[in-house]
Amino acid sequence: MYKPVEKKDFGVKEIARLANVSIATVDRVLHNRKGVSEATKKKINDIIKEFDYKPNVIASRLASKKTSNFVVLIPRSTETDFWEAPMLGVDRALKELKQYGIRVTSYFFDLNDKKSFVKQVELMMQQPIDGILMAPSFIDEALELIDICRERKIPYVFINSDIPRQNSVCYIGPHLFCSGYQAAQLMDFAVKKGKLLVVNVSKEIDQYHHLVRKEEGFRAYFEKNNRSLEIVKIDVKKTDRVSVEEALDHAFNQHKEIEGVFVTNSRVSSVAHYFEVNGINKLLIGYDFLRENIKYLELDIIDFLICQKPEEQGYRGIMTLYRYIVLNERDIKDRFMPIDIVTKENYRFYHN
Repeated sequence: MYKPVEKKDFGVKEIARLANVSIATVDRVLHNRKGVSEATKKKINDIIKEFDYKPNVIASRLASKKTSNFVVLIPRSTETDFWEAPMLGVDRALKELKQYGIRVTSYFFDLNDKKSFVKQVELMMQQPIDGILMAPSFIDEALELIDICRERKIPYVFINSDIPRQNSVCYIGPHLFCSGYQAAQLMDFAVKKGKLLVVNVSKEIDQYHHLVRKEEGFRAYFEKNNRSLEIVKIDVKKTDRVSVEEALDHAFNQHKEIEGVFVTNSRVSSVAHYFEVNGINKLLIGYDFLRENIKYLELDIIDFLICQKPEEQGYRGIMTLYRYIVLNERDIKDRFMPIDIVTKENYRFYHN
């Protein structure tokens, strides 16, 4: 039997006394450090469990003045301002965590250039890293980074797009398949005949690309609900406005019956501009609460924007690394962002 212990007095010293070990040994177990036998570790953990001991990690962190270096690897805000929002979230998290020794360094790659991703990885790997928040926009290159992380035992969190079964701490972002499925449901409310056009605008599209997974969800809705509308698709691999307009010219000349258009990313404004110039009035759905997209929402050219809180993704990404690395939490689940439908009528009240 253990000698009774007042809960308010229970701490590392009492655990050491009850286990008949040194305080240093208890500290090793609490921080998952090596050098303790399995039998001793079990004895200490049993005592911790019995007395429901929860170490004051925050106080310990402040006293130790230890620092943790987090790295953010996301696309640069160039063609769209989408990636400004996650960085606002990162900055918000850093303001809350800076006092606990958290440092964040950001690296930005070009969404139209895989080599820029590789270059940024090379640069960031020259510094000590405790955790990485990344947007795995290029699958093969991201997998190479993941191999490095595994070798160096660096935990990582995915935002905005996921690579399943890669042992990330978690994924924070939209459920890509479901967001495409939701877009199809919106389309189905308004378009009862004719053809539907899916537009992927990206220089880098392969079978694993996140745009393709949205398209899969879109098609799955019509298959499940036995809707007979024909779906045609164009992949526009040059993202400038002229190239998009040339691709749309070809699609509308080939398919006169197109009544609805689904753009699988934030470049829906390029399609909206084409509609405006050519006086086209078709149902248009796309992604993201961006200034250029809102302009066309106001003009009734874009009908629906699907928005999934990119600022919150950045914020939760950094907070998740903190929970995992500093607070030693392990039961962290994927966090899917809500699928928000923004229209001309409600956009003024929407917070991104």
